[in-house]
Amino acid sequence: MAGRRFLLSAGAGTAMAVALVCSVVAGAAAATDSCSDAAAALGCEVSSSLGPGDVILELVAEGGDTTLRPVAGPDSEQESDIDMPEEQAEPVLGAGDDLCSPIDPASCLFEPALPADPAAPVPGVVVTLRDIASFVPAGPGSEMEPGGWAVEDLPANFVAVASVQVVSGMLLGQPADVRFTPVGFRWLHSDGAVVESGSPGATWAVLGQREFSVTGTSHVYAESGEYTVALEVVLRAEYRFAGSGWQSIAGTLAVAGDPQRVLVGEFDTVLTNGDCNTNPSGPGC
Repeated sequence: MAGRRFLLSAGAGTAMAVALVCSVVAGAAAATDSCSDAAAALGCEVSSSLGPGDVILELVAEGGDTTLRPVAGPDSEQESDIDMPEEQAEPVLGAGDDLCSPIDPASCLFEPALPADPAAPVPGVVVTLRDIASFVPAGPGSEMEPGGWAVEDLPANFVAVASVQVVSGMLLGQPADVRFTPVGFRWLHSDGAVVESGSPGATWAVLGQREFSVTGTSHVYAESGEYTVALEVVLRAEYRFAGSGWQSIAGTLAVAGDPQRVLVGEFDTVLTNGDCNTNPSGPGC
């Protein structure tokens, strides 16, 4: 081996410290049996001889701290100036050697780090709703029955048309996707009423109900007239970069659709004797 050898003088209770120098030594002098076992486990040779240029390191405990000091060899007077041969400067204990314990060589033997989980959050990245302002989902659609009109004091049924959307773009300087999922629905009626629901609603036929039945998304207009209704859909957002899994973004946002016109009228029912078109003077006509 070119350069110096670094050897460890293992005092009482310090034999395991050979792990500190195994990456750069050819052996260890004055080692105990346990020190020899530790060195062998780490693939190091143990030498009992001290040659020219060799340095013996002693593990010294002072005030709860443990340090290595040269006690023999050419650099014994310079405690902190021990040169490591350049060709041996790279650690050999693996990815976890920065966590090695000077008194526990087993802690220096680490398995290789596993690849990052593609579904795991990107370290140090926190995405907010403000960051995805350029990712604009399409507004929702809205249907009602009866179509475009309603009867005073009878329920009109409203159904939202909205689904999951994925919008692509640039996020924090990287290509990304943002997924918007509807989680709430809100109908804003111009008579001041607000109808909120966790579902988009359904037609009377789908619900198995008769026309003008009350539903979870229906509304009753108390007076005749012309009204508007605007649908807002509450969205939950998630993002992903290329190769990563979906990550949630805190909070929700609302997207509004175009206002819808509703004509409300008053209708009376009467009993007639036959068809009023053919007998306009008949009873009830």
